[in-house]
Amino acid sequence: MNRIRKAVFPVAGLGSRFLPATKAQPKEMLPIVDKPLIQYAVEEAVAAGITEMIFITGRNKRAIEDHFDKAYELEAELEAHNKQALLDLVRQVIPKNVTCIYIRQSAPLGLGHAVLCARPVVGDEPFAVLLADDFMDTDGAKPVLAQMTEVFGYEKCSVLAVQDVPRAQTRQYGIVSAAPYRPGLELVSGIVEKPQPDVAPSTLAVVGRYVLTGAIFEHLENLGAGSGGEIQLTDGIAALMRAERVLAYRYAGQRYDCGSKLGYLEATAAMGLKHPETAEGFRAFLARLAERANEQANEEGGHGGT
Repeated sequence: MNRIRKAVFPVAGLGSRFLPATKAQPKEMLPIVDKPLIQYAVEEAVAAGITEMIFITGRNKRAIEDHFDKAYELEAELEAHNKQALLDLVRQVIPKNVTCIYIRQSAPLGLGHAVLCARPVVGDEPFAVLLADDFMDTDGAKPVLAQMTEVFGYEKCSVLAVQDVPRAQTRQYGIVSAAPYRPGLELVSGIVEKPQPDVAPSTLAVVGRYVLTGAIFEHLENLGAGSGGEIQLTDGIAALMRAERVLAYRYAGQRYDCGSKLGYLEATAAMGLKHPETAEGFRAFLARLAERANEQANEEGGHGGT
């Protein structure tokens, strides 16, 4: 099968970098303006033609299931008060032709293990993996996953979304070695999980979008624990590439690391400046904020010179 029909969303992580906000709610439910991160990721998958969403969940993740479920009481309340616009918004959270499947990851054994949990549903089909805290903004152009499924359509092999990162940050990513292949594409010759900057083979980092062939499952099944004592998806890809091609794709778009506080704030600001309800007022607020900061800096500079 060549068309990608299924997407896996590993959402079982603890979200410890956002405690205490994530003590009782999933980090994937943190909103960017008025939509949670996980909804943006699902919408990206829908835009790529995917109709089966597979969520690998853990404890305290029920809010994700509730978000994509029908909310009878809320809809009845909105309908009774004739709030049609809000009612339509709630009903359009996920299209009617899309199926949501939830699989519990029994223990936090790594991203590779989370992906392996989807094997009974995915089978031997090619599939996508989306990490919701890697927020992708393509500014109205083709979403990143749609770009990648298009590449898969003519290359028929696994595709990894990549971007260059500062060398000091290589310890935060899977880093690939790759050779030029086609415009925007490189043939992966090696991949290593979170290397120290002085030994990283490159600064080309894998970010949270993958299109993988079903063959990855066999390799993940045979892996032992890797970096951090976990089953690493990176190690599974390293094994896969010894049997078939794996391509690195330099996607068109802006990524925000919403697993970090700063990245989350940057994404919120960027989308707040685009949202029709907030753009004008938020832009004016930021201008006032910058003006006050300049005034304060000038005052401090003046005091320093006396």
